[in-house]
Amino acid sequence: MIAAINEAVDFIRKHYEHKPAVGIVLGSGMGSFTDEIRIEKEIPYSDIPHFPVSTVAGHKGKLVFGEVGGKKVVCMAGRFHYYEGYTAQQVVFPIRVMKFLGIETLLLSNAAGGVNPAFQVGDMMIITDHISQLIPNPLIGKNEQELGPRFPDMSEPYSKKLIARAKQIAAEKGIALREGVYVAVTGPTFETTAEYKMIHVMGGDVVGMSTVQEVIAAVHMGLPAFATSVVTDLGLRPEGMPPVTHEEVLHAAKTAEPKFKALFCELIAQL
Repeated sequence: MIAAINEAVDFIRKHYEHKPAVGIVLGSGMGSFTDEIRIEKEIPYSDIPHFPVSTVAGHKGKLVFGEVGGKKVVCMAGRFHYYEGYTAQQVVFPIRVMKFLGIETLLLSNAAGGVNPAFQVGDMMIITDHISQLIPNPLIGKNEQELGPRFPDMSEPYSKKLIARAKQIAAEKGIALREGVYVAVTGPTFETTAEYKMIHVMGGDVVGMSTVQEVIAAVHMGLPAFATSVVTDLGLRPEGMPPVTHEEVLHAAKTAEPKFKALFCELIAQL
């Protein structure tokens, strides 16, 4: 594992010499955030040793290096999902690579299904906690002490300091935010009505197929994380509404992009 990470890092450093301070992971339909980056280098995933390749529509499949708000960033324009057939360890490999490149903060986004009955399509939610019992843990297997401890504490997976700062930014900019718990499932099927009800009873506010494994890897390495979900569909739909589609998810994510960009850009500038 360490050898593979170092090989990927060595390759990237041959093509980009600066040390990024912030790592960004873009969710479905949010790829145009790269327009906010003063781009200095782009590297396709297919060129990087040991990197998986994104296979999902709405994910571009490249590392973007540059600057936002005076900070050097590395942005994953497209992430990897367990449902694509990758192992949990492959899903989080890029997070580990970004840590070894030097990032000190990880910002993540995703498209999610709304479970909280108060939520509406287009809402943006700060993830304050998550439930990961329905997905494989990426730390299963031999622990690499160089990455982190065997039993990492998960009492604060999402940095309270970053959450407080984001809420202050949102208040100043007039951005409406929700807060809540993200429940991770494997996908790729959208949930049944009974499953949505179960997730709500478990304490989930939204449900999705990403993010949590990446955050577990970040916590394992002592990397502060902040994440948001854009509610792109409603799980508990009124009788007679058509079934959710991936195209619907991408469209809803696009409509929420302006406030997502504004929040992330200002948060990066204040780090």
